[in-house]
Amino acid sequence: MREKRFSLTLGVLFLLLGIMVLISLNMGVVQIAPLDVLKTLIGNGTERQKLVLLDFRLPSMFLALFVGAGLGVSGAILQGITQNDLADPGILGINTGAGFAVIIYIFFFQQSMAMVSGIGIYILPVFAIVGAFAAALIVYALAWKKGVNPIRLILVGIGVNAGFSAALIIFQVKMNPQDFNQALVWLAGDLWMGSWNLVFAVVPVVICLIGWTIYKSKTLNIMNLGDAMSMGLGVRVEKERRAFLLIAVGLAGLCVAAGGGIAFLGLVAPHVARRIVGPKHERMVPVAALIGAMFLVMADTIGKNIIAPAEIPVGIVVSIISTPYFVYLLMKTQ
Repeated sequence: MREKRFSLTLGVLFLLLGIMVLISLNMGVVQIAPLDVLKTLIGNGTERQKLVLLDFRLPSMFLALFVGAGLGVSGAILQGITQNDLADPGILGINTGAGFAVIIYIFFFQQSMAMVSGIGIYILPVFAIVGAFAAALIVYALAWKKGVNPIRLILVGIGVNAGFSAALIIFQVKMNPQDFNQALVWLAGDLWMGSWNLVFAVVPVVICLIGWTIYKSKTLNIMNLGDAMSMGLGVRVEKERRAFLLIAVGLAGLCVAAGGGIAFLGLVAPHVARRIVGPKHERMVPVAALIGAMFLVMADTIGKNIIAPAEIPVGIVVSIISTPYFVYLLMKTQ
């Protein structure tokens, strides 16, 4: 019975996500009717419709889907291994570390943010992952004291986040005004390079990491019982915690490379998923991925259309929607 209910839930979420995608592809400065969207996707649209959909909107849509899913799963992992409902890649400083590495790459190896193209797009996620891993390593090392205490991990993460944010400002002010403004928008959360090259560089790896997490999700269930009981059941807690942390960091780094510093999504998506299907990770993780994808597609659609032709960065829309829920969680935790 539970499996049927879970399958029904997944079916409904996929249907809602499909509707959101269709609406998002339809809306914009150039509006395309839903039927014309479908015609264009199967090759029967006009040249203008093909240009707008296939070269601009569809790559951005793929990035929104998988950045949202990746952040949702990353947050679910971090909340699982820290046993802290407020854990999130942004709060732990992982997103800021990835963003810092990307700014370093652009500052030293690219002439400007607008000129990141070709092989540079494939190198960009590598720098983001390295930055995310560096931040996670610093947090893990500083939080270590005969093991990693979840509360200490969060507190150290907040401090590391502040340090990377300060370092980011130093490099930003040395950029030319155009790059400074673009970096400011991107760090707020923006799908700034919606190109097929970036989709090919990021999406396959995100899919693999999410798949690994779902495969290993039952281990997270055991780890939630506490370190002592987990070890009693044969789980090598520190080894598994490091492995999950690496996956969460990899997902966060890739998502920052594609979407900038999108805050709170990794916090909210697992909570909503938990309310829908319960705390078991083999169900909660895939639902968190779908909720994250739906949330980011919705936020991206709102940001691009609410004051069109101007755009609001998707990260700002996510923060506006998510902040009240974060405050609620904080008050509930206290």
